[in-house]
Amino acid sequence: MLALFQRAGEELIRRRFTGVPDLTAALYASLIEYLEERGSIRQGPFDAAACSRATLEDIADDKVRQFVATARRERQYAVAEKTPTVEVLEHLNLLDRGHPSHAAVLLFGNNPQRFLLSSEVKCMHFHGTEVRRPVPSYQIYKGRVFELVDQAVDFVLSKIARAVGTRENGPQAPVTYELPPQAVTEAIVNAVAHRDYASNASVQVSLFSDRLEVWNPGELPPVLTPERLRRPHASIPRNPLIADPLFLVRYVEKAGTGILDAIALCRSAGLPEPDFRQDGGQFVVTLWRDWLTPSMLASLQLNERQLKAAAVVRLEHRLTTARYQAITDASRATAQRDLEELVAKGVLAATGAGRGAGYELRTKRLKNGSIASSGEADGNASKTPQSPHAAGRLRKPVLRRRKKKAQ
Repeated sequence: MLALFQRAGEELIRRRFTGVPDLTAALYASLIEYLEERGSIRQGPFDAAACSRATLEDIADDKVRQFVATARRERQYAVAEKTPTVEVLEHLNLLDRGHPSHAAVLLFGNNPQRFLLSSEVKCMHFHGTEVRRPVPSYQIYKGRVFELVDQAVDFVLSKIARAVGTRENGPQAPVTYELPPQAVTEAIVNAVAHRDYASNASVQVSLFSDRLEVWNPGELPPVLTPERLRRPHASIPRNPLIADPLFLVRYVEKAGTGILDAIALCRSAGLPEPDFRQDGGQFVVTLWRDWLTPSMLASLQLNERQLKAAAVVRLEHRLTTARYQAITDASRATAQRDLEELVAKGVLAATGAGRGAGYELRTKRLKNGSIASSGEADGNASKTPQSPHAAGRLRKPVLRRRKKKAQ
């Protein structure tokens, strides 16, 4: 031991301790400092800590310059376009003792997944309403945060229905998607920005025939609940150093308005409001599609009158017996019989009574294949959340007739 001290020489820092407790406290303090330097423990946000083994050579200078140019255009970012990469990172608080932080690598790294393996985004498209193998379309996207969002959004928009209008009002024909693109983007960018990057799970985007699900590793902040998200709320980013650059290029607003905007967009498109839930340490956003796809209509074996009525009620949102007769030239008895069959098959829901009686299109399908209106499905979904990794069928309740008591 003496030989070791002599060889270390002036590199040693000698201290005198008054007793064992004083020595123990100093040893613990040194151990904590050592573990923090290694990245084994952290006190601040994960995105602020230095990324182990990453150096400034792992940062893409061209991506930093591209970001600065976009941020100056979108938010009047007060940094010159030719500012050196190190200074930009310092301005964004993306350096930890001169080393790139996790946020720096995720935002501008040459290969972020080299250091954070689970930072990829998995996108899957299923033709049915449940997870089934083989997966018809499965993509794993890697890259920087901005690219992950763009690729995942493009994946979804390429799989859903869209309608192209005419050029009567301008040189470009308007395109209308089955799901509002802004709502899709909001769900995906929130998952990428607010996920728990210390988790071994990845963001998962699953497109089913009746819904889009975005699974995000991590829990909501304690002050927020899925129900609270439907009301005005503050923005509480899990990864503030990732959220700030996303704000500067208008991927997020940092005002707590994104989810409220997505709800409003779905409602204005005639779709059910999105669902939010916690499931097994993950936060799940569900955007509901128009479930009456051509294949679904074919499977219901509707007659021509019923198909015509289904098309009309999707546009008008309500149908009466008289309206059914008018669009199908059916007698009242035939119209009532057809409408009762549409109710039995779960396409329509009877509403009102007397002169106010009518029918509305059911807007959500439950996981067990039956169909329910928005309110009914919300209640069932909250009681029996379903993971995309273990999709099982729910038993339908058996209704039993009560026997009359003997007189």
